[in-house]
Amino acid sequence: MEYWPNDSGFDTCYEEHLPVALAVKGNIPYYAAGVLFRTGPLGYKAETDDGKIWAANHWFDGFSSVHRFQIDFPDQAGPAQVNYRSRRNVDEYLELVRTTGRVDSITFASKRDPCESFFKKVMSVFHAKRDTYNVGVTLSMNMPGGGYQRDTEKPMISGHTNGIETLHVKTDTLMVKRIDPETLEPRGIATQVLLHPDLKGPLSAAHAKSDPLTGDIFNFNLEFGYKSTYRVFRTSASTGKTKILATFTDTPAYIHSIFLTGNHVILCIWNSHIKWGGISVLYNKNIVDAISPLDPSSKAVWYVIDRTGDRGLIARYESDPFFCFHSVNAWEEPSSTDPSQTDIIAELSMFENTDTLHRFYYDNLLSSTASPEFTGTRRLSCLPMQTQFRLPDIHNAGKDKFCPPRKAQLVFQAPKALSLELPTINPLYLTHRHRYSYGCTDRLKSSFMDGIAKFDNVTQTSIFWETEGHTPGEPIFIADPEGKEEDDGVLLTVVLDGYVEKSYLLVLDARDLFEKGRAEMQGPMSFGFHGAFKGTGREYLGDI
Repeated sequence: MEYWPNDSGFDTCYEEHLPVALAVKGNIPYYAAGVLFRTGPLGYKAETDDGKIWAANHWFDGFSSVHRFQIDFPDQAGPAQVNYRSRRNVDEYLELVRTTGRVDSITFASKRDPCESFFKKVMSVFHAKRDTYNVGVTLSMNMPGGGYQRDTEKPMISGHTNGIETLHVKTDTLMVKRIDPETLEPRGIATQVLLHPDLKGPLSAAHAKSDPLTGDIFNFNLEFGYKSTYRVFRTSASTGKTKILATFTDTPAYIHSIFLTGNHVILCIWNSHIKWGGISVLYNKNIVDAISPLDPSSKAVWYVIDRTGDRGLIARYESDPFFCFHSVNAWEEPSSTDPSQTDIIAELSMFENTDTLHRFYYDNLLSSTASPEFTGTRRLSCLPMQTQFRLPDIHNAGKDKFCPPRKAQLVFQAPKALSLELPTINPLYLTHRHRYSYGCTDRLKSSFMDGIAKFDNVTQTSIFWETEGHTPGEPIFIADPEGKEEDDGVLLTVVLDGYVEKSYLLVLDARDLFEKGRAEMQGPMSFGFHGAFKGTGREYLGDI
């Protein structure tokens, strides 16, 4: 029987601006020492100066915040100590809402004011003079080009920040916001134009990719127009300089993440196409209403870009249409037909259409909803499928724009009952073949997320952690430095206990998903999006 997650996970104002100690139970392993950051909306309602209540429409448009868990072992032989603090990072955005009862920037799904001038909106929507942007989906620690330059000769900084010199939050636009990694206070906003003058388009991927060895970051920037322009770029961790790797035109689309292998960047333009060459975003003032319904006769287009040399775009592929939020991993292996050639394998959490974009309106998530829209067949269409594609013989695919794209081969598509969202893997396996993925499940036991899954892409089976009335967030994998196997380590996830309306940091054994320990909070942490972990004495840049 389906249950509703406690609404305190959505409608909460619980913050801790100063660190508070959490009650630790069980045995948190020593290698989990470090800092865990989490993002997500902290509430979505605000009282305006004229006494009215302003409310965001969509979960992705709640008031952005950052949460910080510090895990320490003061006595090497003793138990862990965990401190927690949190803070909204939208001070000026909230001030605008309270004083005017509206927002000026583009949102993910909030409806536009039909009385507002379209042309006024076009001129101002990407050029606010103040920090009135609600930015807070993914996190980057020590982001190249963001005021940090990696020095391999420099020793790791000690202290409470664990070597975290800069912290930035990002969303699916060219905007990034700097956050104090200790106090979590906002420190200003910038755009990708500061990285390179050509990165002036409004959209980008919230999930850039970072090379696990060099720390270089890779992303794209999308400039709207009759022929919308994609620019795939790299920012060097050692120099801070940005290079455009490839430029091409195609249908504009909402793309949340990309793929990275040892030698290539892969940008898939899946079928969340934006109408009218991007003008629809400006007209609707949100992303969701600007996206066309998925056309079953259209194709997803895969672009393969050289990331180590100057060859630019080297291959294009097509597959049947789909939608996706999150890539899982990608790697190269010898061609299945010609060992002298190279194939790329790309794994992702895939959706059959774009219904999931609409599912996360608050009206569909809160228990006060009398008639939920997403039931039956439409609810099923919102469930992900773990999927792998093969891009064969990339060096034979050709880069001539007049050469038709080759076919991307479907390797497998797992059943929805075994699949997951908000995926993560052991970061040591990024850009290499991996076996296990971890993420949140929706097995129709809740109106939201209802468990944690470990998916095996060899056997295509899953195991689960589930507790009725307890709603987990994205798991973060922490590898055991003494481990021998891919799944030697633990998962960190924050869970809301809906019965007592309080959250806890849960530590699961990554092998069997059995609980190892937890740190209990004093209030409900809002349901969030993504996290990042920085271990003591170790540096993981990973998927940023």
